[in-house]
Amino acid sequence: MHETAEQAPSLFPRALRRGDTIGLVAPAGPWDEEEFARGVQILDQYGFKVKIARDLTTRENYLAGPDRHRADIFHEIWRDPEVNAVLSVRGGYGSLRILAAIDYELIREQPKIFIGFSDITALHSAILQQTGLTTFHGPMVTTLAKIDKESLLSFFDTITSGTCRPITTRSVEILKSGQASGRLIGGNLNTAVHLLATPFEVSWRDKIVFLEDVGEAPYRIDRMLTHLKMAGRFAGIRGLILGSFTNCGDQEMIWARVMELFGDENLPIWANFPIGHGKQNMIVPVGSEARMDSSTGTLSFPAPCCRIP
Repeated sequence: MHETAEQAPSLFPRALRRGDTIGLVAPAGPWDEEEFARGVQILDQYGFKVKIARDLTTRENYLAGPDRHRADIFHEIWRDPEVNAVLSVRGGYGSLRILAAIDYELIREQPKIFIGFSDITALHSAILQQTGLTTFHGPMVTTLAKIDKESLLSFFDTITSGTCRPITTRSVEILKSGQASGRLIGGNLNTAVHLLATPFEVSWRDKIVFLEDVGEAPYRIDRMLTHLKMAGRFAGIRGLILGSFTNCGDQEMIWARVMELFGDENLPIWANFPIGHGKQNMIVPVGSEARMDSSTGTLSFPAPCCRIP
């Protein structure tokens, strides 16, 4: 039996070169064809080949096909020797349903860049827990054409340089100042709640945790944060970063509740960081070391997040 990711040394994917192939997977919901086409065009414009599985466009209600089909597509793309990185088409819902079917030995033996956000948070957590591979919380095929220029440049710079540049933004709100260092984990708040008590949940202790969400009323955000705290998941974290909470009502109400829950804790707390469902969605490495510097509002990454080819 393999050690868990908490015990094993970190595993890093290889950075990309222009001309490499990016394979597309659909672990969750169906998508808009126009957004898909625009995303593929952007990948092509930046010099990458795109590998699309033959049956990628299968639909089944609110899913991109049956569970077995979505898992099979994931494996087909991942094991393809021509594919150098794996990019999710869209979130939505569905990744949770295939976690137990994923071949983590395949991922461990063939570490590749894996990118996505929102519902893909479930796969980031499972892959980190089961293999120790650093993955990337960032734009997907259907969001590439909707993000701002800075986020787009960050996306391609990170996957080709193998280094995540420091992220500094004027929009960040320092709710509680301080410095922190630790491995960066997190993603979609709703999805994180539904990983509780599963074999694919990663410990948050000694980590910097980032959270974001979309389309949730403030009372639901409150309920999820309260649930996570009561379940002990925030115990021992080193820092908390709140990304965008798009279409979630009054964000100041959300920040106020966060301070009620964590204001007495000895850790930095930031809000409105450019991660999530907004126009700004900076790519960040899940599982890599990070540093929070509240004096400048900068999130930095002291070590490379990929192997350089």
